[in-house]
Amino acid sequence: MATRIPKAELTGIYGAIVKRMSRKMLGDVAEPVEVTWHNRKVLNFSFTVGRKAQKWDQCDENLKSFAHMAVASLVGCSFCLDFGYFHAHNEGLDLVKAREVPRWRESDVFTPLERDVMEYAEAMTQTPPTVTDEMSARLLEQLGAPALVELTAFIAVANLMTRTNTAFGIESQGFSATCGLKPLAVRSTT
Repeated sequence: MATRIPKAELTGIYGAIVKRMSRKMLGDVAEPVEVTWHNRKVLNFSFTVGRKAQKWDQCDENLKSFAHMAVASLVGCSFCLDFGYFHAHNEGLDLVKAREVPRWRESDVFTPLERDVMEYAEAMTQTPPTVTDEMSARLLEQLGAPALVELTAFIAVANLMTRTNTAFGIESQGFSATCGLKPLAVRSTT
């Protein structure tokens, strides 16, 4: 499927730098970059948010990865699932669990905390959000306030990215396949 907004040619010195860095990191230029290139202020905002979120260090990286992939699965962003799996592989995160995120409710690989995180991520993603006091209290007790604040903000950023990509019609680019990894699990219908 073609993107809903045509991809732009990355031009000029900045375009050459972005292409080179993207190909070095991913093996290709990510379609969200090519589409967003039409509005550099939006692209720069996206890059800035992503870079700053990568520096957050109060919440476990696996938990944030599972939360982002749970959001992507619920929203239906195949690009974000693909990229999330690629990221998990490159960051040395738990790949067995990453593969199972789309079907986390049926899978037996997750701890109670990981299940609480994915439930929270999905609850934040619902429209309207369905986060409960009980969910928040469980996570606050298990993670502490700094990590819960970070997790919540990370899930909000994941919603921004997944919903933007989905609205643009951006789909998986096969980044996870370049790592020689098996396809992601299919999201359960329950």
